[in-house]
Amino acid sequence: MSFKPANNIQDLQYFGEFGGVNPSISDSSTYTFLSAKTMFDTFEGNADGCYLYSRHSSPSNLYLGEALAAMEGTETANVTASGMGAITPVIMQLCGAGDHVVSSRTIYGGTYAFLKNFAPRLSITTSFVDITKLDIVEAAITNNTKVLYCESVSNPLLEVADIEGLANLAKKYNLKLVVDNTFSPLSISPAKLGADVVIHSLTKFINGSSDTVGGVVCGTQDFINELRSVNDGACMLLGSTMDSLRASSILKNLRTLHIRMQQHSHNASYLAEKFEKLGLKTVYPGLTSHPSHQLFKNMMNKQYGFGGMLTIDVGSLDKANALMELMQEKNLGYLAVSLGFYKTLFSAPGTSTSSEIPEDEQEEMGLSDGLIRFSIGLDADIERTYNMMNQCMKEVGIL
Repeated sequence: MSFKPANNIQDLQYFGEFGGVNPSISDSSTYTFLSAKTMFDTFEGNADGCYLYSRHSSPSNLYLGEALAAMEGTETANVTASGMGAITPVIMQLCGAGDHVVSSRTIYGGTYAFLKNFAPRLSITTSFVDITKLDIVEAAITNNTKVLYCESVSNPLLEVADIEGLANLAKKYNLKLVVDNTFSPLSISPAKLGADVVIHSLTKFINGSSDTVGGVVCGTQDFINELRSVNDGACMLLGSTMDSLRASSILKNLRTLHIRMQQHSHNASYLAEKFEKLGLKTVYPGLTSHPSHQLFKNMMNKQYGFGGMLTIDVGSLDKANALMELMQEKNLGYLAVSLGFYKTLFSAPGTSTSSEIPEDEQEEMGLSDGLIRFSIGLDADIERTYNMMNQCMKEVGIL
């Protein structure tokens, strides 16, 4: 693939109000007009370059949105106050009462909880399927289906979606393919593979410093305009607006994403290969043992690797907890949810980030008690990290 997402970010050039190399932060909630007619035109969406109220848009948020759209290769983007603040408006904008969603069965717990428990209040129903089997996905589509929803690399089982195959299904049945690309920024470019809407939790790899939450919806100008409409736009009316100071901070961190993703991927690949050689049940898209290894390889922007996420199964929750507690004690990382930090983060997703999924469904999808999800950090000496982790595993009786 010739698409180069990091180049698109690099090529954006902004000057601050006083010639600064960073754009000036628009620290205002509301904006003044020189004429009443311009205010009216702005309300109607007919005054480009004018700002009305920061819940609608602000210069800082538009700078960040423009950069993220460039990264994903979409016409534009809208940033939000959290990842869920991006996901929920997209579903509600695309679906109404009586509509149906076909979703991957392995998705972030908050997304699952919204589709399973909250959306039915709006008379929106969801079928959860094995997204890796296109025939099963197609069989779940009904006359009321409006959206196919998946994650490029699923949380937490690291299943890989065939985005081109899903895009073909979406076109065949006149559906919208919505892809959450949080686990694989730069590595995979869903819009270039046929996705209609691309979502990220900016909280994770894109920001990279675990100091803020944020989200983004990348798509066509028409769809983003619909989300922002003062009359019936889900982003506008639900109010999940990003703060300008946070938008400015994330934009600065975005500029180093390509370097960070290369190191995250390098370190995760090293550890995954070592863990697998120890006989541990290891899941990482970069391993040839991963069932979708070749699919990921065919889709990826190769210089960014297979991402920073891996899982191992140590057999039981007690062993998982003992290992994580010892690794934290040895300063190998943090027993914490989320991902994309400079230090390694680890958690047992069955009792944390995927706890919203009932135990019987966790078991059905292969989410076992002993599963540990790792977000591998930016360690400079990954061999040292591995040796220390190996020693921890011996101490708790896993090896």
